[in-house]
Amino acid sequence: MSGDNIFTGLTEEHDSDSRWAFGTGFTEALAGVDTTLPAGVDGQDLALYCQMLGDDALVQAQRLAHWVTDAPELEEEVALANIALDLLGQARLLLARAGQADGTGRDEDAFAYHRDPEEFRNVHLTEAPRGDFARCVATLLVLSSWRLALFTRLADSKDPVLSAIAAKGVNELAYHREYAVSWALRLGDGTEHSHERMARAVADVWPMTGELFATHPVESALAEQGAAVDPATVREEVHQVLSQVLTAATLAVPETFPPAEIAGREGRHTDELAPLLEELQRVAREHPEATW
Repeated sequence: MSGDNIFTGLTEEHDSDSRWAFGTGFTEALAGVDTTLPAGVDGQDLALYCQMLGDDALVQAQRLAHWVTDAPELEEEVALANIALDLLGQARLLLARAGQADGTGRDEDAFAYHRDPEEFRNVHLTEAPRGDFARCVATLLVLSSWRLALFTRLADSKDPVLSAIAAKGVNELAYHREYAVSWALRLGDGTEHSHERMARAVADVWPMTGELFATHPVESALAEQGAAVDPATVREEVHQVLSQVLTAATLAVPETFPPAEIAGREGRHTDELAPLLEELQRVAREHPEATW
């Protein structure tokens, strides 16, 4: 990304096949952007919503980083690392917006490195165990399909910062989904062994999908204000996309997403998140005054 600040980067034209990391090419994540809250939008609610979307991206990026040096092929290692960088960049922008919206002025590093697990607002699927490569594909397929549906609608957000982040994020997320689809088809409709592994991965991931469509009160309130997207509104679209992919991959299609309570959005997490964050935050917490 060229330019001196994120505003330049967000407004640049990129071809549809561009592969660029959101978090590069500028120093301050929201430098040059008008961060004034839109009329009628609650700043505390907007900050929490940005944390939700930012934490989803940050935690999943950290989980994907576990594939570096461990993917089946070097090409897949690079691809997964690039997807993780895309998500990390999205997290950077969203968490920076959260610090602007809540009035604290916290930057993205403060959110990423200096919160405890119960302060994170990511959904459980992003923190779930890595598993094998098929499990990685199944998780990425679900999350990218869901996030792409959200960001496509969020591009019309009343908040200009969220709108700009989402509009550019759509291009990245479309590639993430394309990558996951290609591997789901290859594994599902491949050998008997690969088919079994992919089927098992879908079965393992599916019970965690219901939370993606459980609407938090903040999401509902901001959706009414025109600033956010109610995740329940993308439920049918995402199920249709996944059904098409799974059918083409000769895999069984679950009839619906399971019912689920709001958990991660309220800071209630699995035992997997704490060690993941300890790994992410260790250096920053051991050297709190360091800059790099």
